[in-house]
Amino acid sequence: MERRELLKKSALVIGAFTLSRDLFAREVFKNTGADHAGIIRLGSNENPHGPGSMARKAMTEAVSISNRYPWDVTTQLRQKIGALTGHTKEHVAVGAGSSELLGVVATWAALQKGNAVAPDPTFRLWMPAAKRTGLDIKLVPLTSKKETDLQRMKDALTAETRLVYICNPANPTGTIIPAGELETFIKEIAPKAIILLDEAYIEFCDEPSMAKLVNDYPNLVIAKTFSKIYGMAGARIGYALAHPETIRQLNELQPWANAGAGAVALAGAMASLDDKVFLNFCRKENEKARSVLYAALDKAGIKYIPSHTSFVYFDASTFSKDVPSLLESKNIVGARTFEQGTKWHRLSIGTVEEMQQVAAALNG
Repeated sequence: MERRELLKKSALVIGAFTLSRDLFAREVFKNTGADHAGIIRLGSNENPHGPGSMARKAMTEAVSISNRYPWDVTTQLRQKIGALTGHTKEHVAVGAGSSELLGVVATWAALQKGNAVAPDPTFRLWMPAAKRTGLDIKLVPLTSKKETDLQRMKDALTAETRLVYICNPANPTGTIIPAGELETFIKEIAPKAIILLDEAYIEFCDEPSMAKLVNDYPNLVIAKTFSKIYGMAGARIGYALAHPETIRQLNELQPWANAGAGAVALAGAMASLDDKVFLNFCRKENEKARSVLYAALDKAGIKYIPSHTSFVYFDASTFSKDVPSLLESKNIVGARTFEQGTKWHRLSIGTVEEMQQVAAALNG
């Protein structure tokens, strides 16, 4: 496939934000091979550096034992996560990325019938299945600063609300709910409805996880992933933290408990948790690359929201050119909107060198 055709196909698929990730993969990359030299992909918040060297070594070694079911390694990972968060393995469910577990939690809530409340825009991959299994979705607009509006979310709750979804830091805006405000919200709402807290990007900022609350609030489920700062998006492994009784109920909705991740992914996850050097490297490099993009946006007169994540949300309404088309002309794909009819776009953070190419495109 010629580069121009690939870029055109990429732009069409990325622009349709309602498409699933599976469809994205089929449409953009079929018949093109796994490596696309010269094309910078900044659409899925993938870590451009990972997995780390310790994870790669462990994953390579795990290939030779992939003929066996990795039950023992699954248990070891759950024990390790529990020890790191102050819990036990019974507080941890493992899945094929946090996306699987978001879907499991939504299904669990849908069994009770009713509605779910979520910010708009937000990460929506779990919503279609939730709707099909019985949950009406009530979307609550963000504040004028593109922040999650906790008060309006509380106001949207009814006696039929079964699930409240929050991504913190938020996707696609990169904003953060301060820990004190979020904790107060959880303590007020968790006795009434399931709270699904998506912490996919929490390692990129200084705000603490809400993991300390899961023992006291069985309706609180925290979704975590190895896809982002750990650089294992393609390995498909994530986990949920919750009260042991909640984990038991979630496990009952999996084909079999904790079986979503394979031996190679489990080995990589185990090693990643020990690789603090790589974690710190990724965080610092993300900050450097993000600063390059900030400077470019400032120079171009494009308003943006300071991000606590591995992506930046910006408003190109005052920019003279169409940003996605401009970037695509320079072999950079991924700028996409989550608010139809606006010029707000999200762009993932790549390496420093990749963001320098973005800057050159915007300011050339």
